[in-house]
Amino acid sequence: MAELVETYACSPATERGRGILLAGDPKTDTIAYCTGRSVIIRRLDAPLDAWAYQDHAYPTTVARFSPNGEWVASADASGCVRVWGRYGDRALKAEFRPLSGRVDDLRWSPDGLRIVVSGDGKGKSFVRAFVWDSGSTVGEFDGHSKRVLSCDFKPTRPFRIVTCGEDFLANFYEGPPFKFKHSIRDHSNFVNCIRYSPDGSKFITVSSDKKGLIYDGKTGEKIGELSAEGGHTGSIYAVSWSLDSKQVLTVSADKTAKIWDIMEDASGKLNRTLACPGIGGVDDMLVGCLWQNDHLVTVSLGGTFNVFSASNLDKEPVTFAGHLKTISSLVLFSQSSPRTILSTSYDGVIMRWIQGVGYGGRLMRKNNTQIKCFAAVEEELVTSGYDNKVFRIPLNGDQCGDAESVDVGGQPNALNLAIQKPEFALITTDSGIVLLQNSKVISTTKVNYTITSSSVSPDGTEAVVGAQDGKLRIYSINGDTVTEEAVLEKHRGAITSIHYSPDVSMFASADVNREAVVWDRASREIKLKNMLYHTARINTVAWSPDSRLVATGSLDTCAIVYEIDKPAASRITIKGAHLGGVHGLTFVDNDTLVTAGEDACIRVWKVAQQ
Repeated sequence: MAELVETYACSPATERGRGILLAGDPKTDTIAYCTGRSVIIRRLDAPLDAWAYQDHAYPTTVARFSPNGEWVASADASGCVRVWGRYGDRALKAEFRPLSGRVDDLRWSPDGLRIVVSGDGKGKSFVRAFVWDSGSTVGEFDGHSKRVLSCDFKPTRPFRIVTCGEDFLANFYEGPPFKFKHSIRDHSNFVNCIRYSPDGSKFITVSSDKKGLIYDGKTGEKIGELSAEGGHTGSIYAVSWSLDSKQVLTVSADKTAKIWDIMEDASGKLNRTLACPGIGGVDDMLVGCLWQNDHLVTVSLGGTFNVFSASNLDKEPVTFAGHLKTISSLVLFSQSSPRTILSTSYDGVIMRWIQGVGYGGRLMRKNNTQIKCFAAVEEELVTSGYDNKVFRIPLNGDQCGDAESVDVGGQPNALNLAIQKPEFALITTDSGIVLLQNSKVISTTKVNYTITSSSVSPDGTEAVVGAQDGKLRIYSINGDTVTEEAVLEKHRGAITSIHYSPDVSMFASADVNREAVVWDRASREIKLKNMLYHTARINTVAWSPDSRLVATGSLDTCAIVYEIDKPAASRITIKGAHLGGVHGLTFVDNDTLVTAGEDACIRVWKVAQQ
């Protein structure tokens, strides 16, 4: 059995020049957001308590909790809307395709009976409202000529629907059945977000023209606007009301969040500008916000959440983030206390995670290049990208020093540090084996086969090199001399991953043909065979610290844990560990496995022996 203990969730998918949508459930202090084909639901007071709904076939765009909190409606880039249960087995209740293109916003009616969606109709309808249990439409929504970015339901009777979009318009509809009443033409650029106040008396629009305008909730007439004094100097992407309808929170491309007091005459007066800590550059632009109970949540373009306390704005915000792209590798710092894990994604992001705490910060390299291969010890990072260079970067706490680069003559496909003497590294390219001492190439050995993977023993005296032909070649290393000692044949496909066990008595190898093998190092005989329980290529293998368990992660979304002293059939399978495949594995201790994958999430599992 494997029990999910912690989830280090990914960040929401962001796009420059567009706002993103955060949904909230005030009763449980939970937020929902979209990334990839997943909908992530996490608690603000316990960020490690997160889970993902992963049944959409296309990238998800918006998710909203129903008014009673029992259901979630989520939509995707194909125009599909799914309504599913939030608790239990999360059963699908209904599925519709109201739009022929991407859904950009979705809102429930306050009675929980209807849903309105807006987005890209691809020449057809840009807005649709329907009864969610039957799918029947409730009105005609004319008046827009371009993509509709945002919509909202008036939370009190008489019901109204408001929409806004890329045609610089905000439209006002009365109903049900809903029909077009009038257009609002007060903005001079994209209208990015439109939101009713919780009491239904007003609604506000914010736009790329840096303005926020306030309208009467019942008639749609303009009654005020946010003051230009102290206003935003960039596009305003999102807005959220306080529960008492007396304040709003706005976020902008100028990297600030502002709280506005809405006065009796409906004018907006700046109350406070919130400084969101960032990493510099365009990634600090703020693209999403949510005011929920005492929490003010902002999200930056780089996917960083800042959670402020509305009752104590002087308090430092709680910051957490996650990856935006596929996580390609995990490295455990076993000597650190508490245990620290580094994760990398191919877009060059390196994040630090602390067991039991979660997000521990982002490591900022001075050369923020893409990362294909990654290795690390507690004083140094070693990375390679999609060129011929290997970078050795000194690490001091959270600070990365100046990188030293070395050209290894080909694009590396594996980086290996000898743990007992980490200044020594073995790098393999498609056609050669390169030995590094610090940042100096001490030998290059050309081979007449195509290398796909490799591993080096902790003392740096032996290497196992895997090839396209499925053979494993064992080399002895003496100084700068590499000598082939043996060839092992068992695999029927290209080798994808090789790892020595911590006690160095064994090594495990895996291939594209879904098979893994554990070998005895001394006799070079097979120690554990028939590890054929994946249904697609195996991407990675990992050992437990006591060398008793070996885990494999595969493209089939599963991770499988085998016990060395038992037949492979007595395995523990973690099904659906990561949507799209498992790419990173490491053991934190003898019964705790950490997995990472294409869904950009990291999960910690407690593995109980059967």
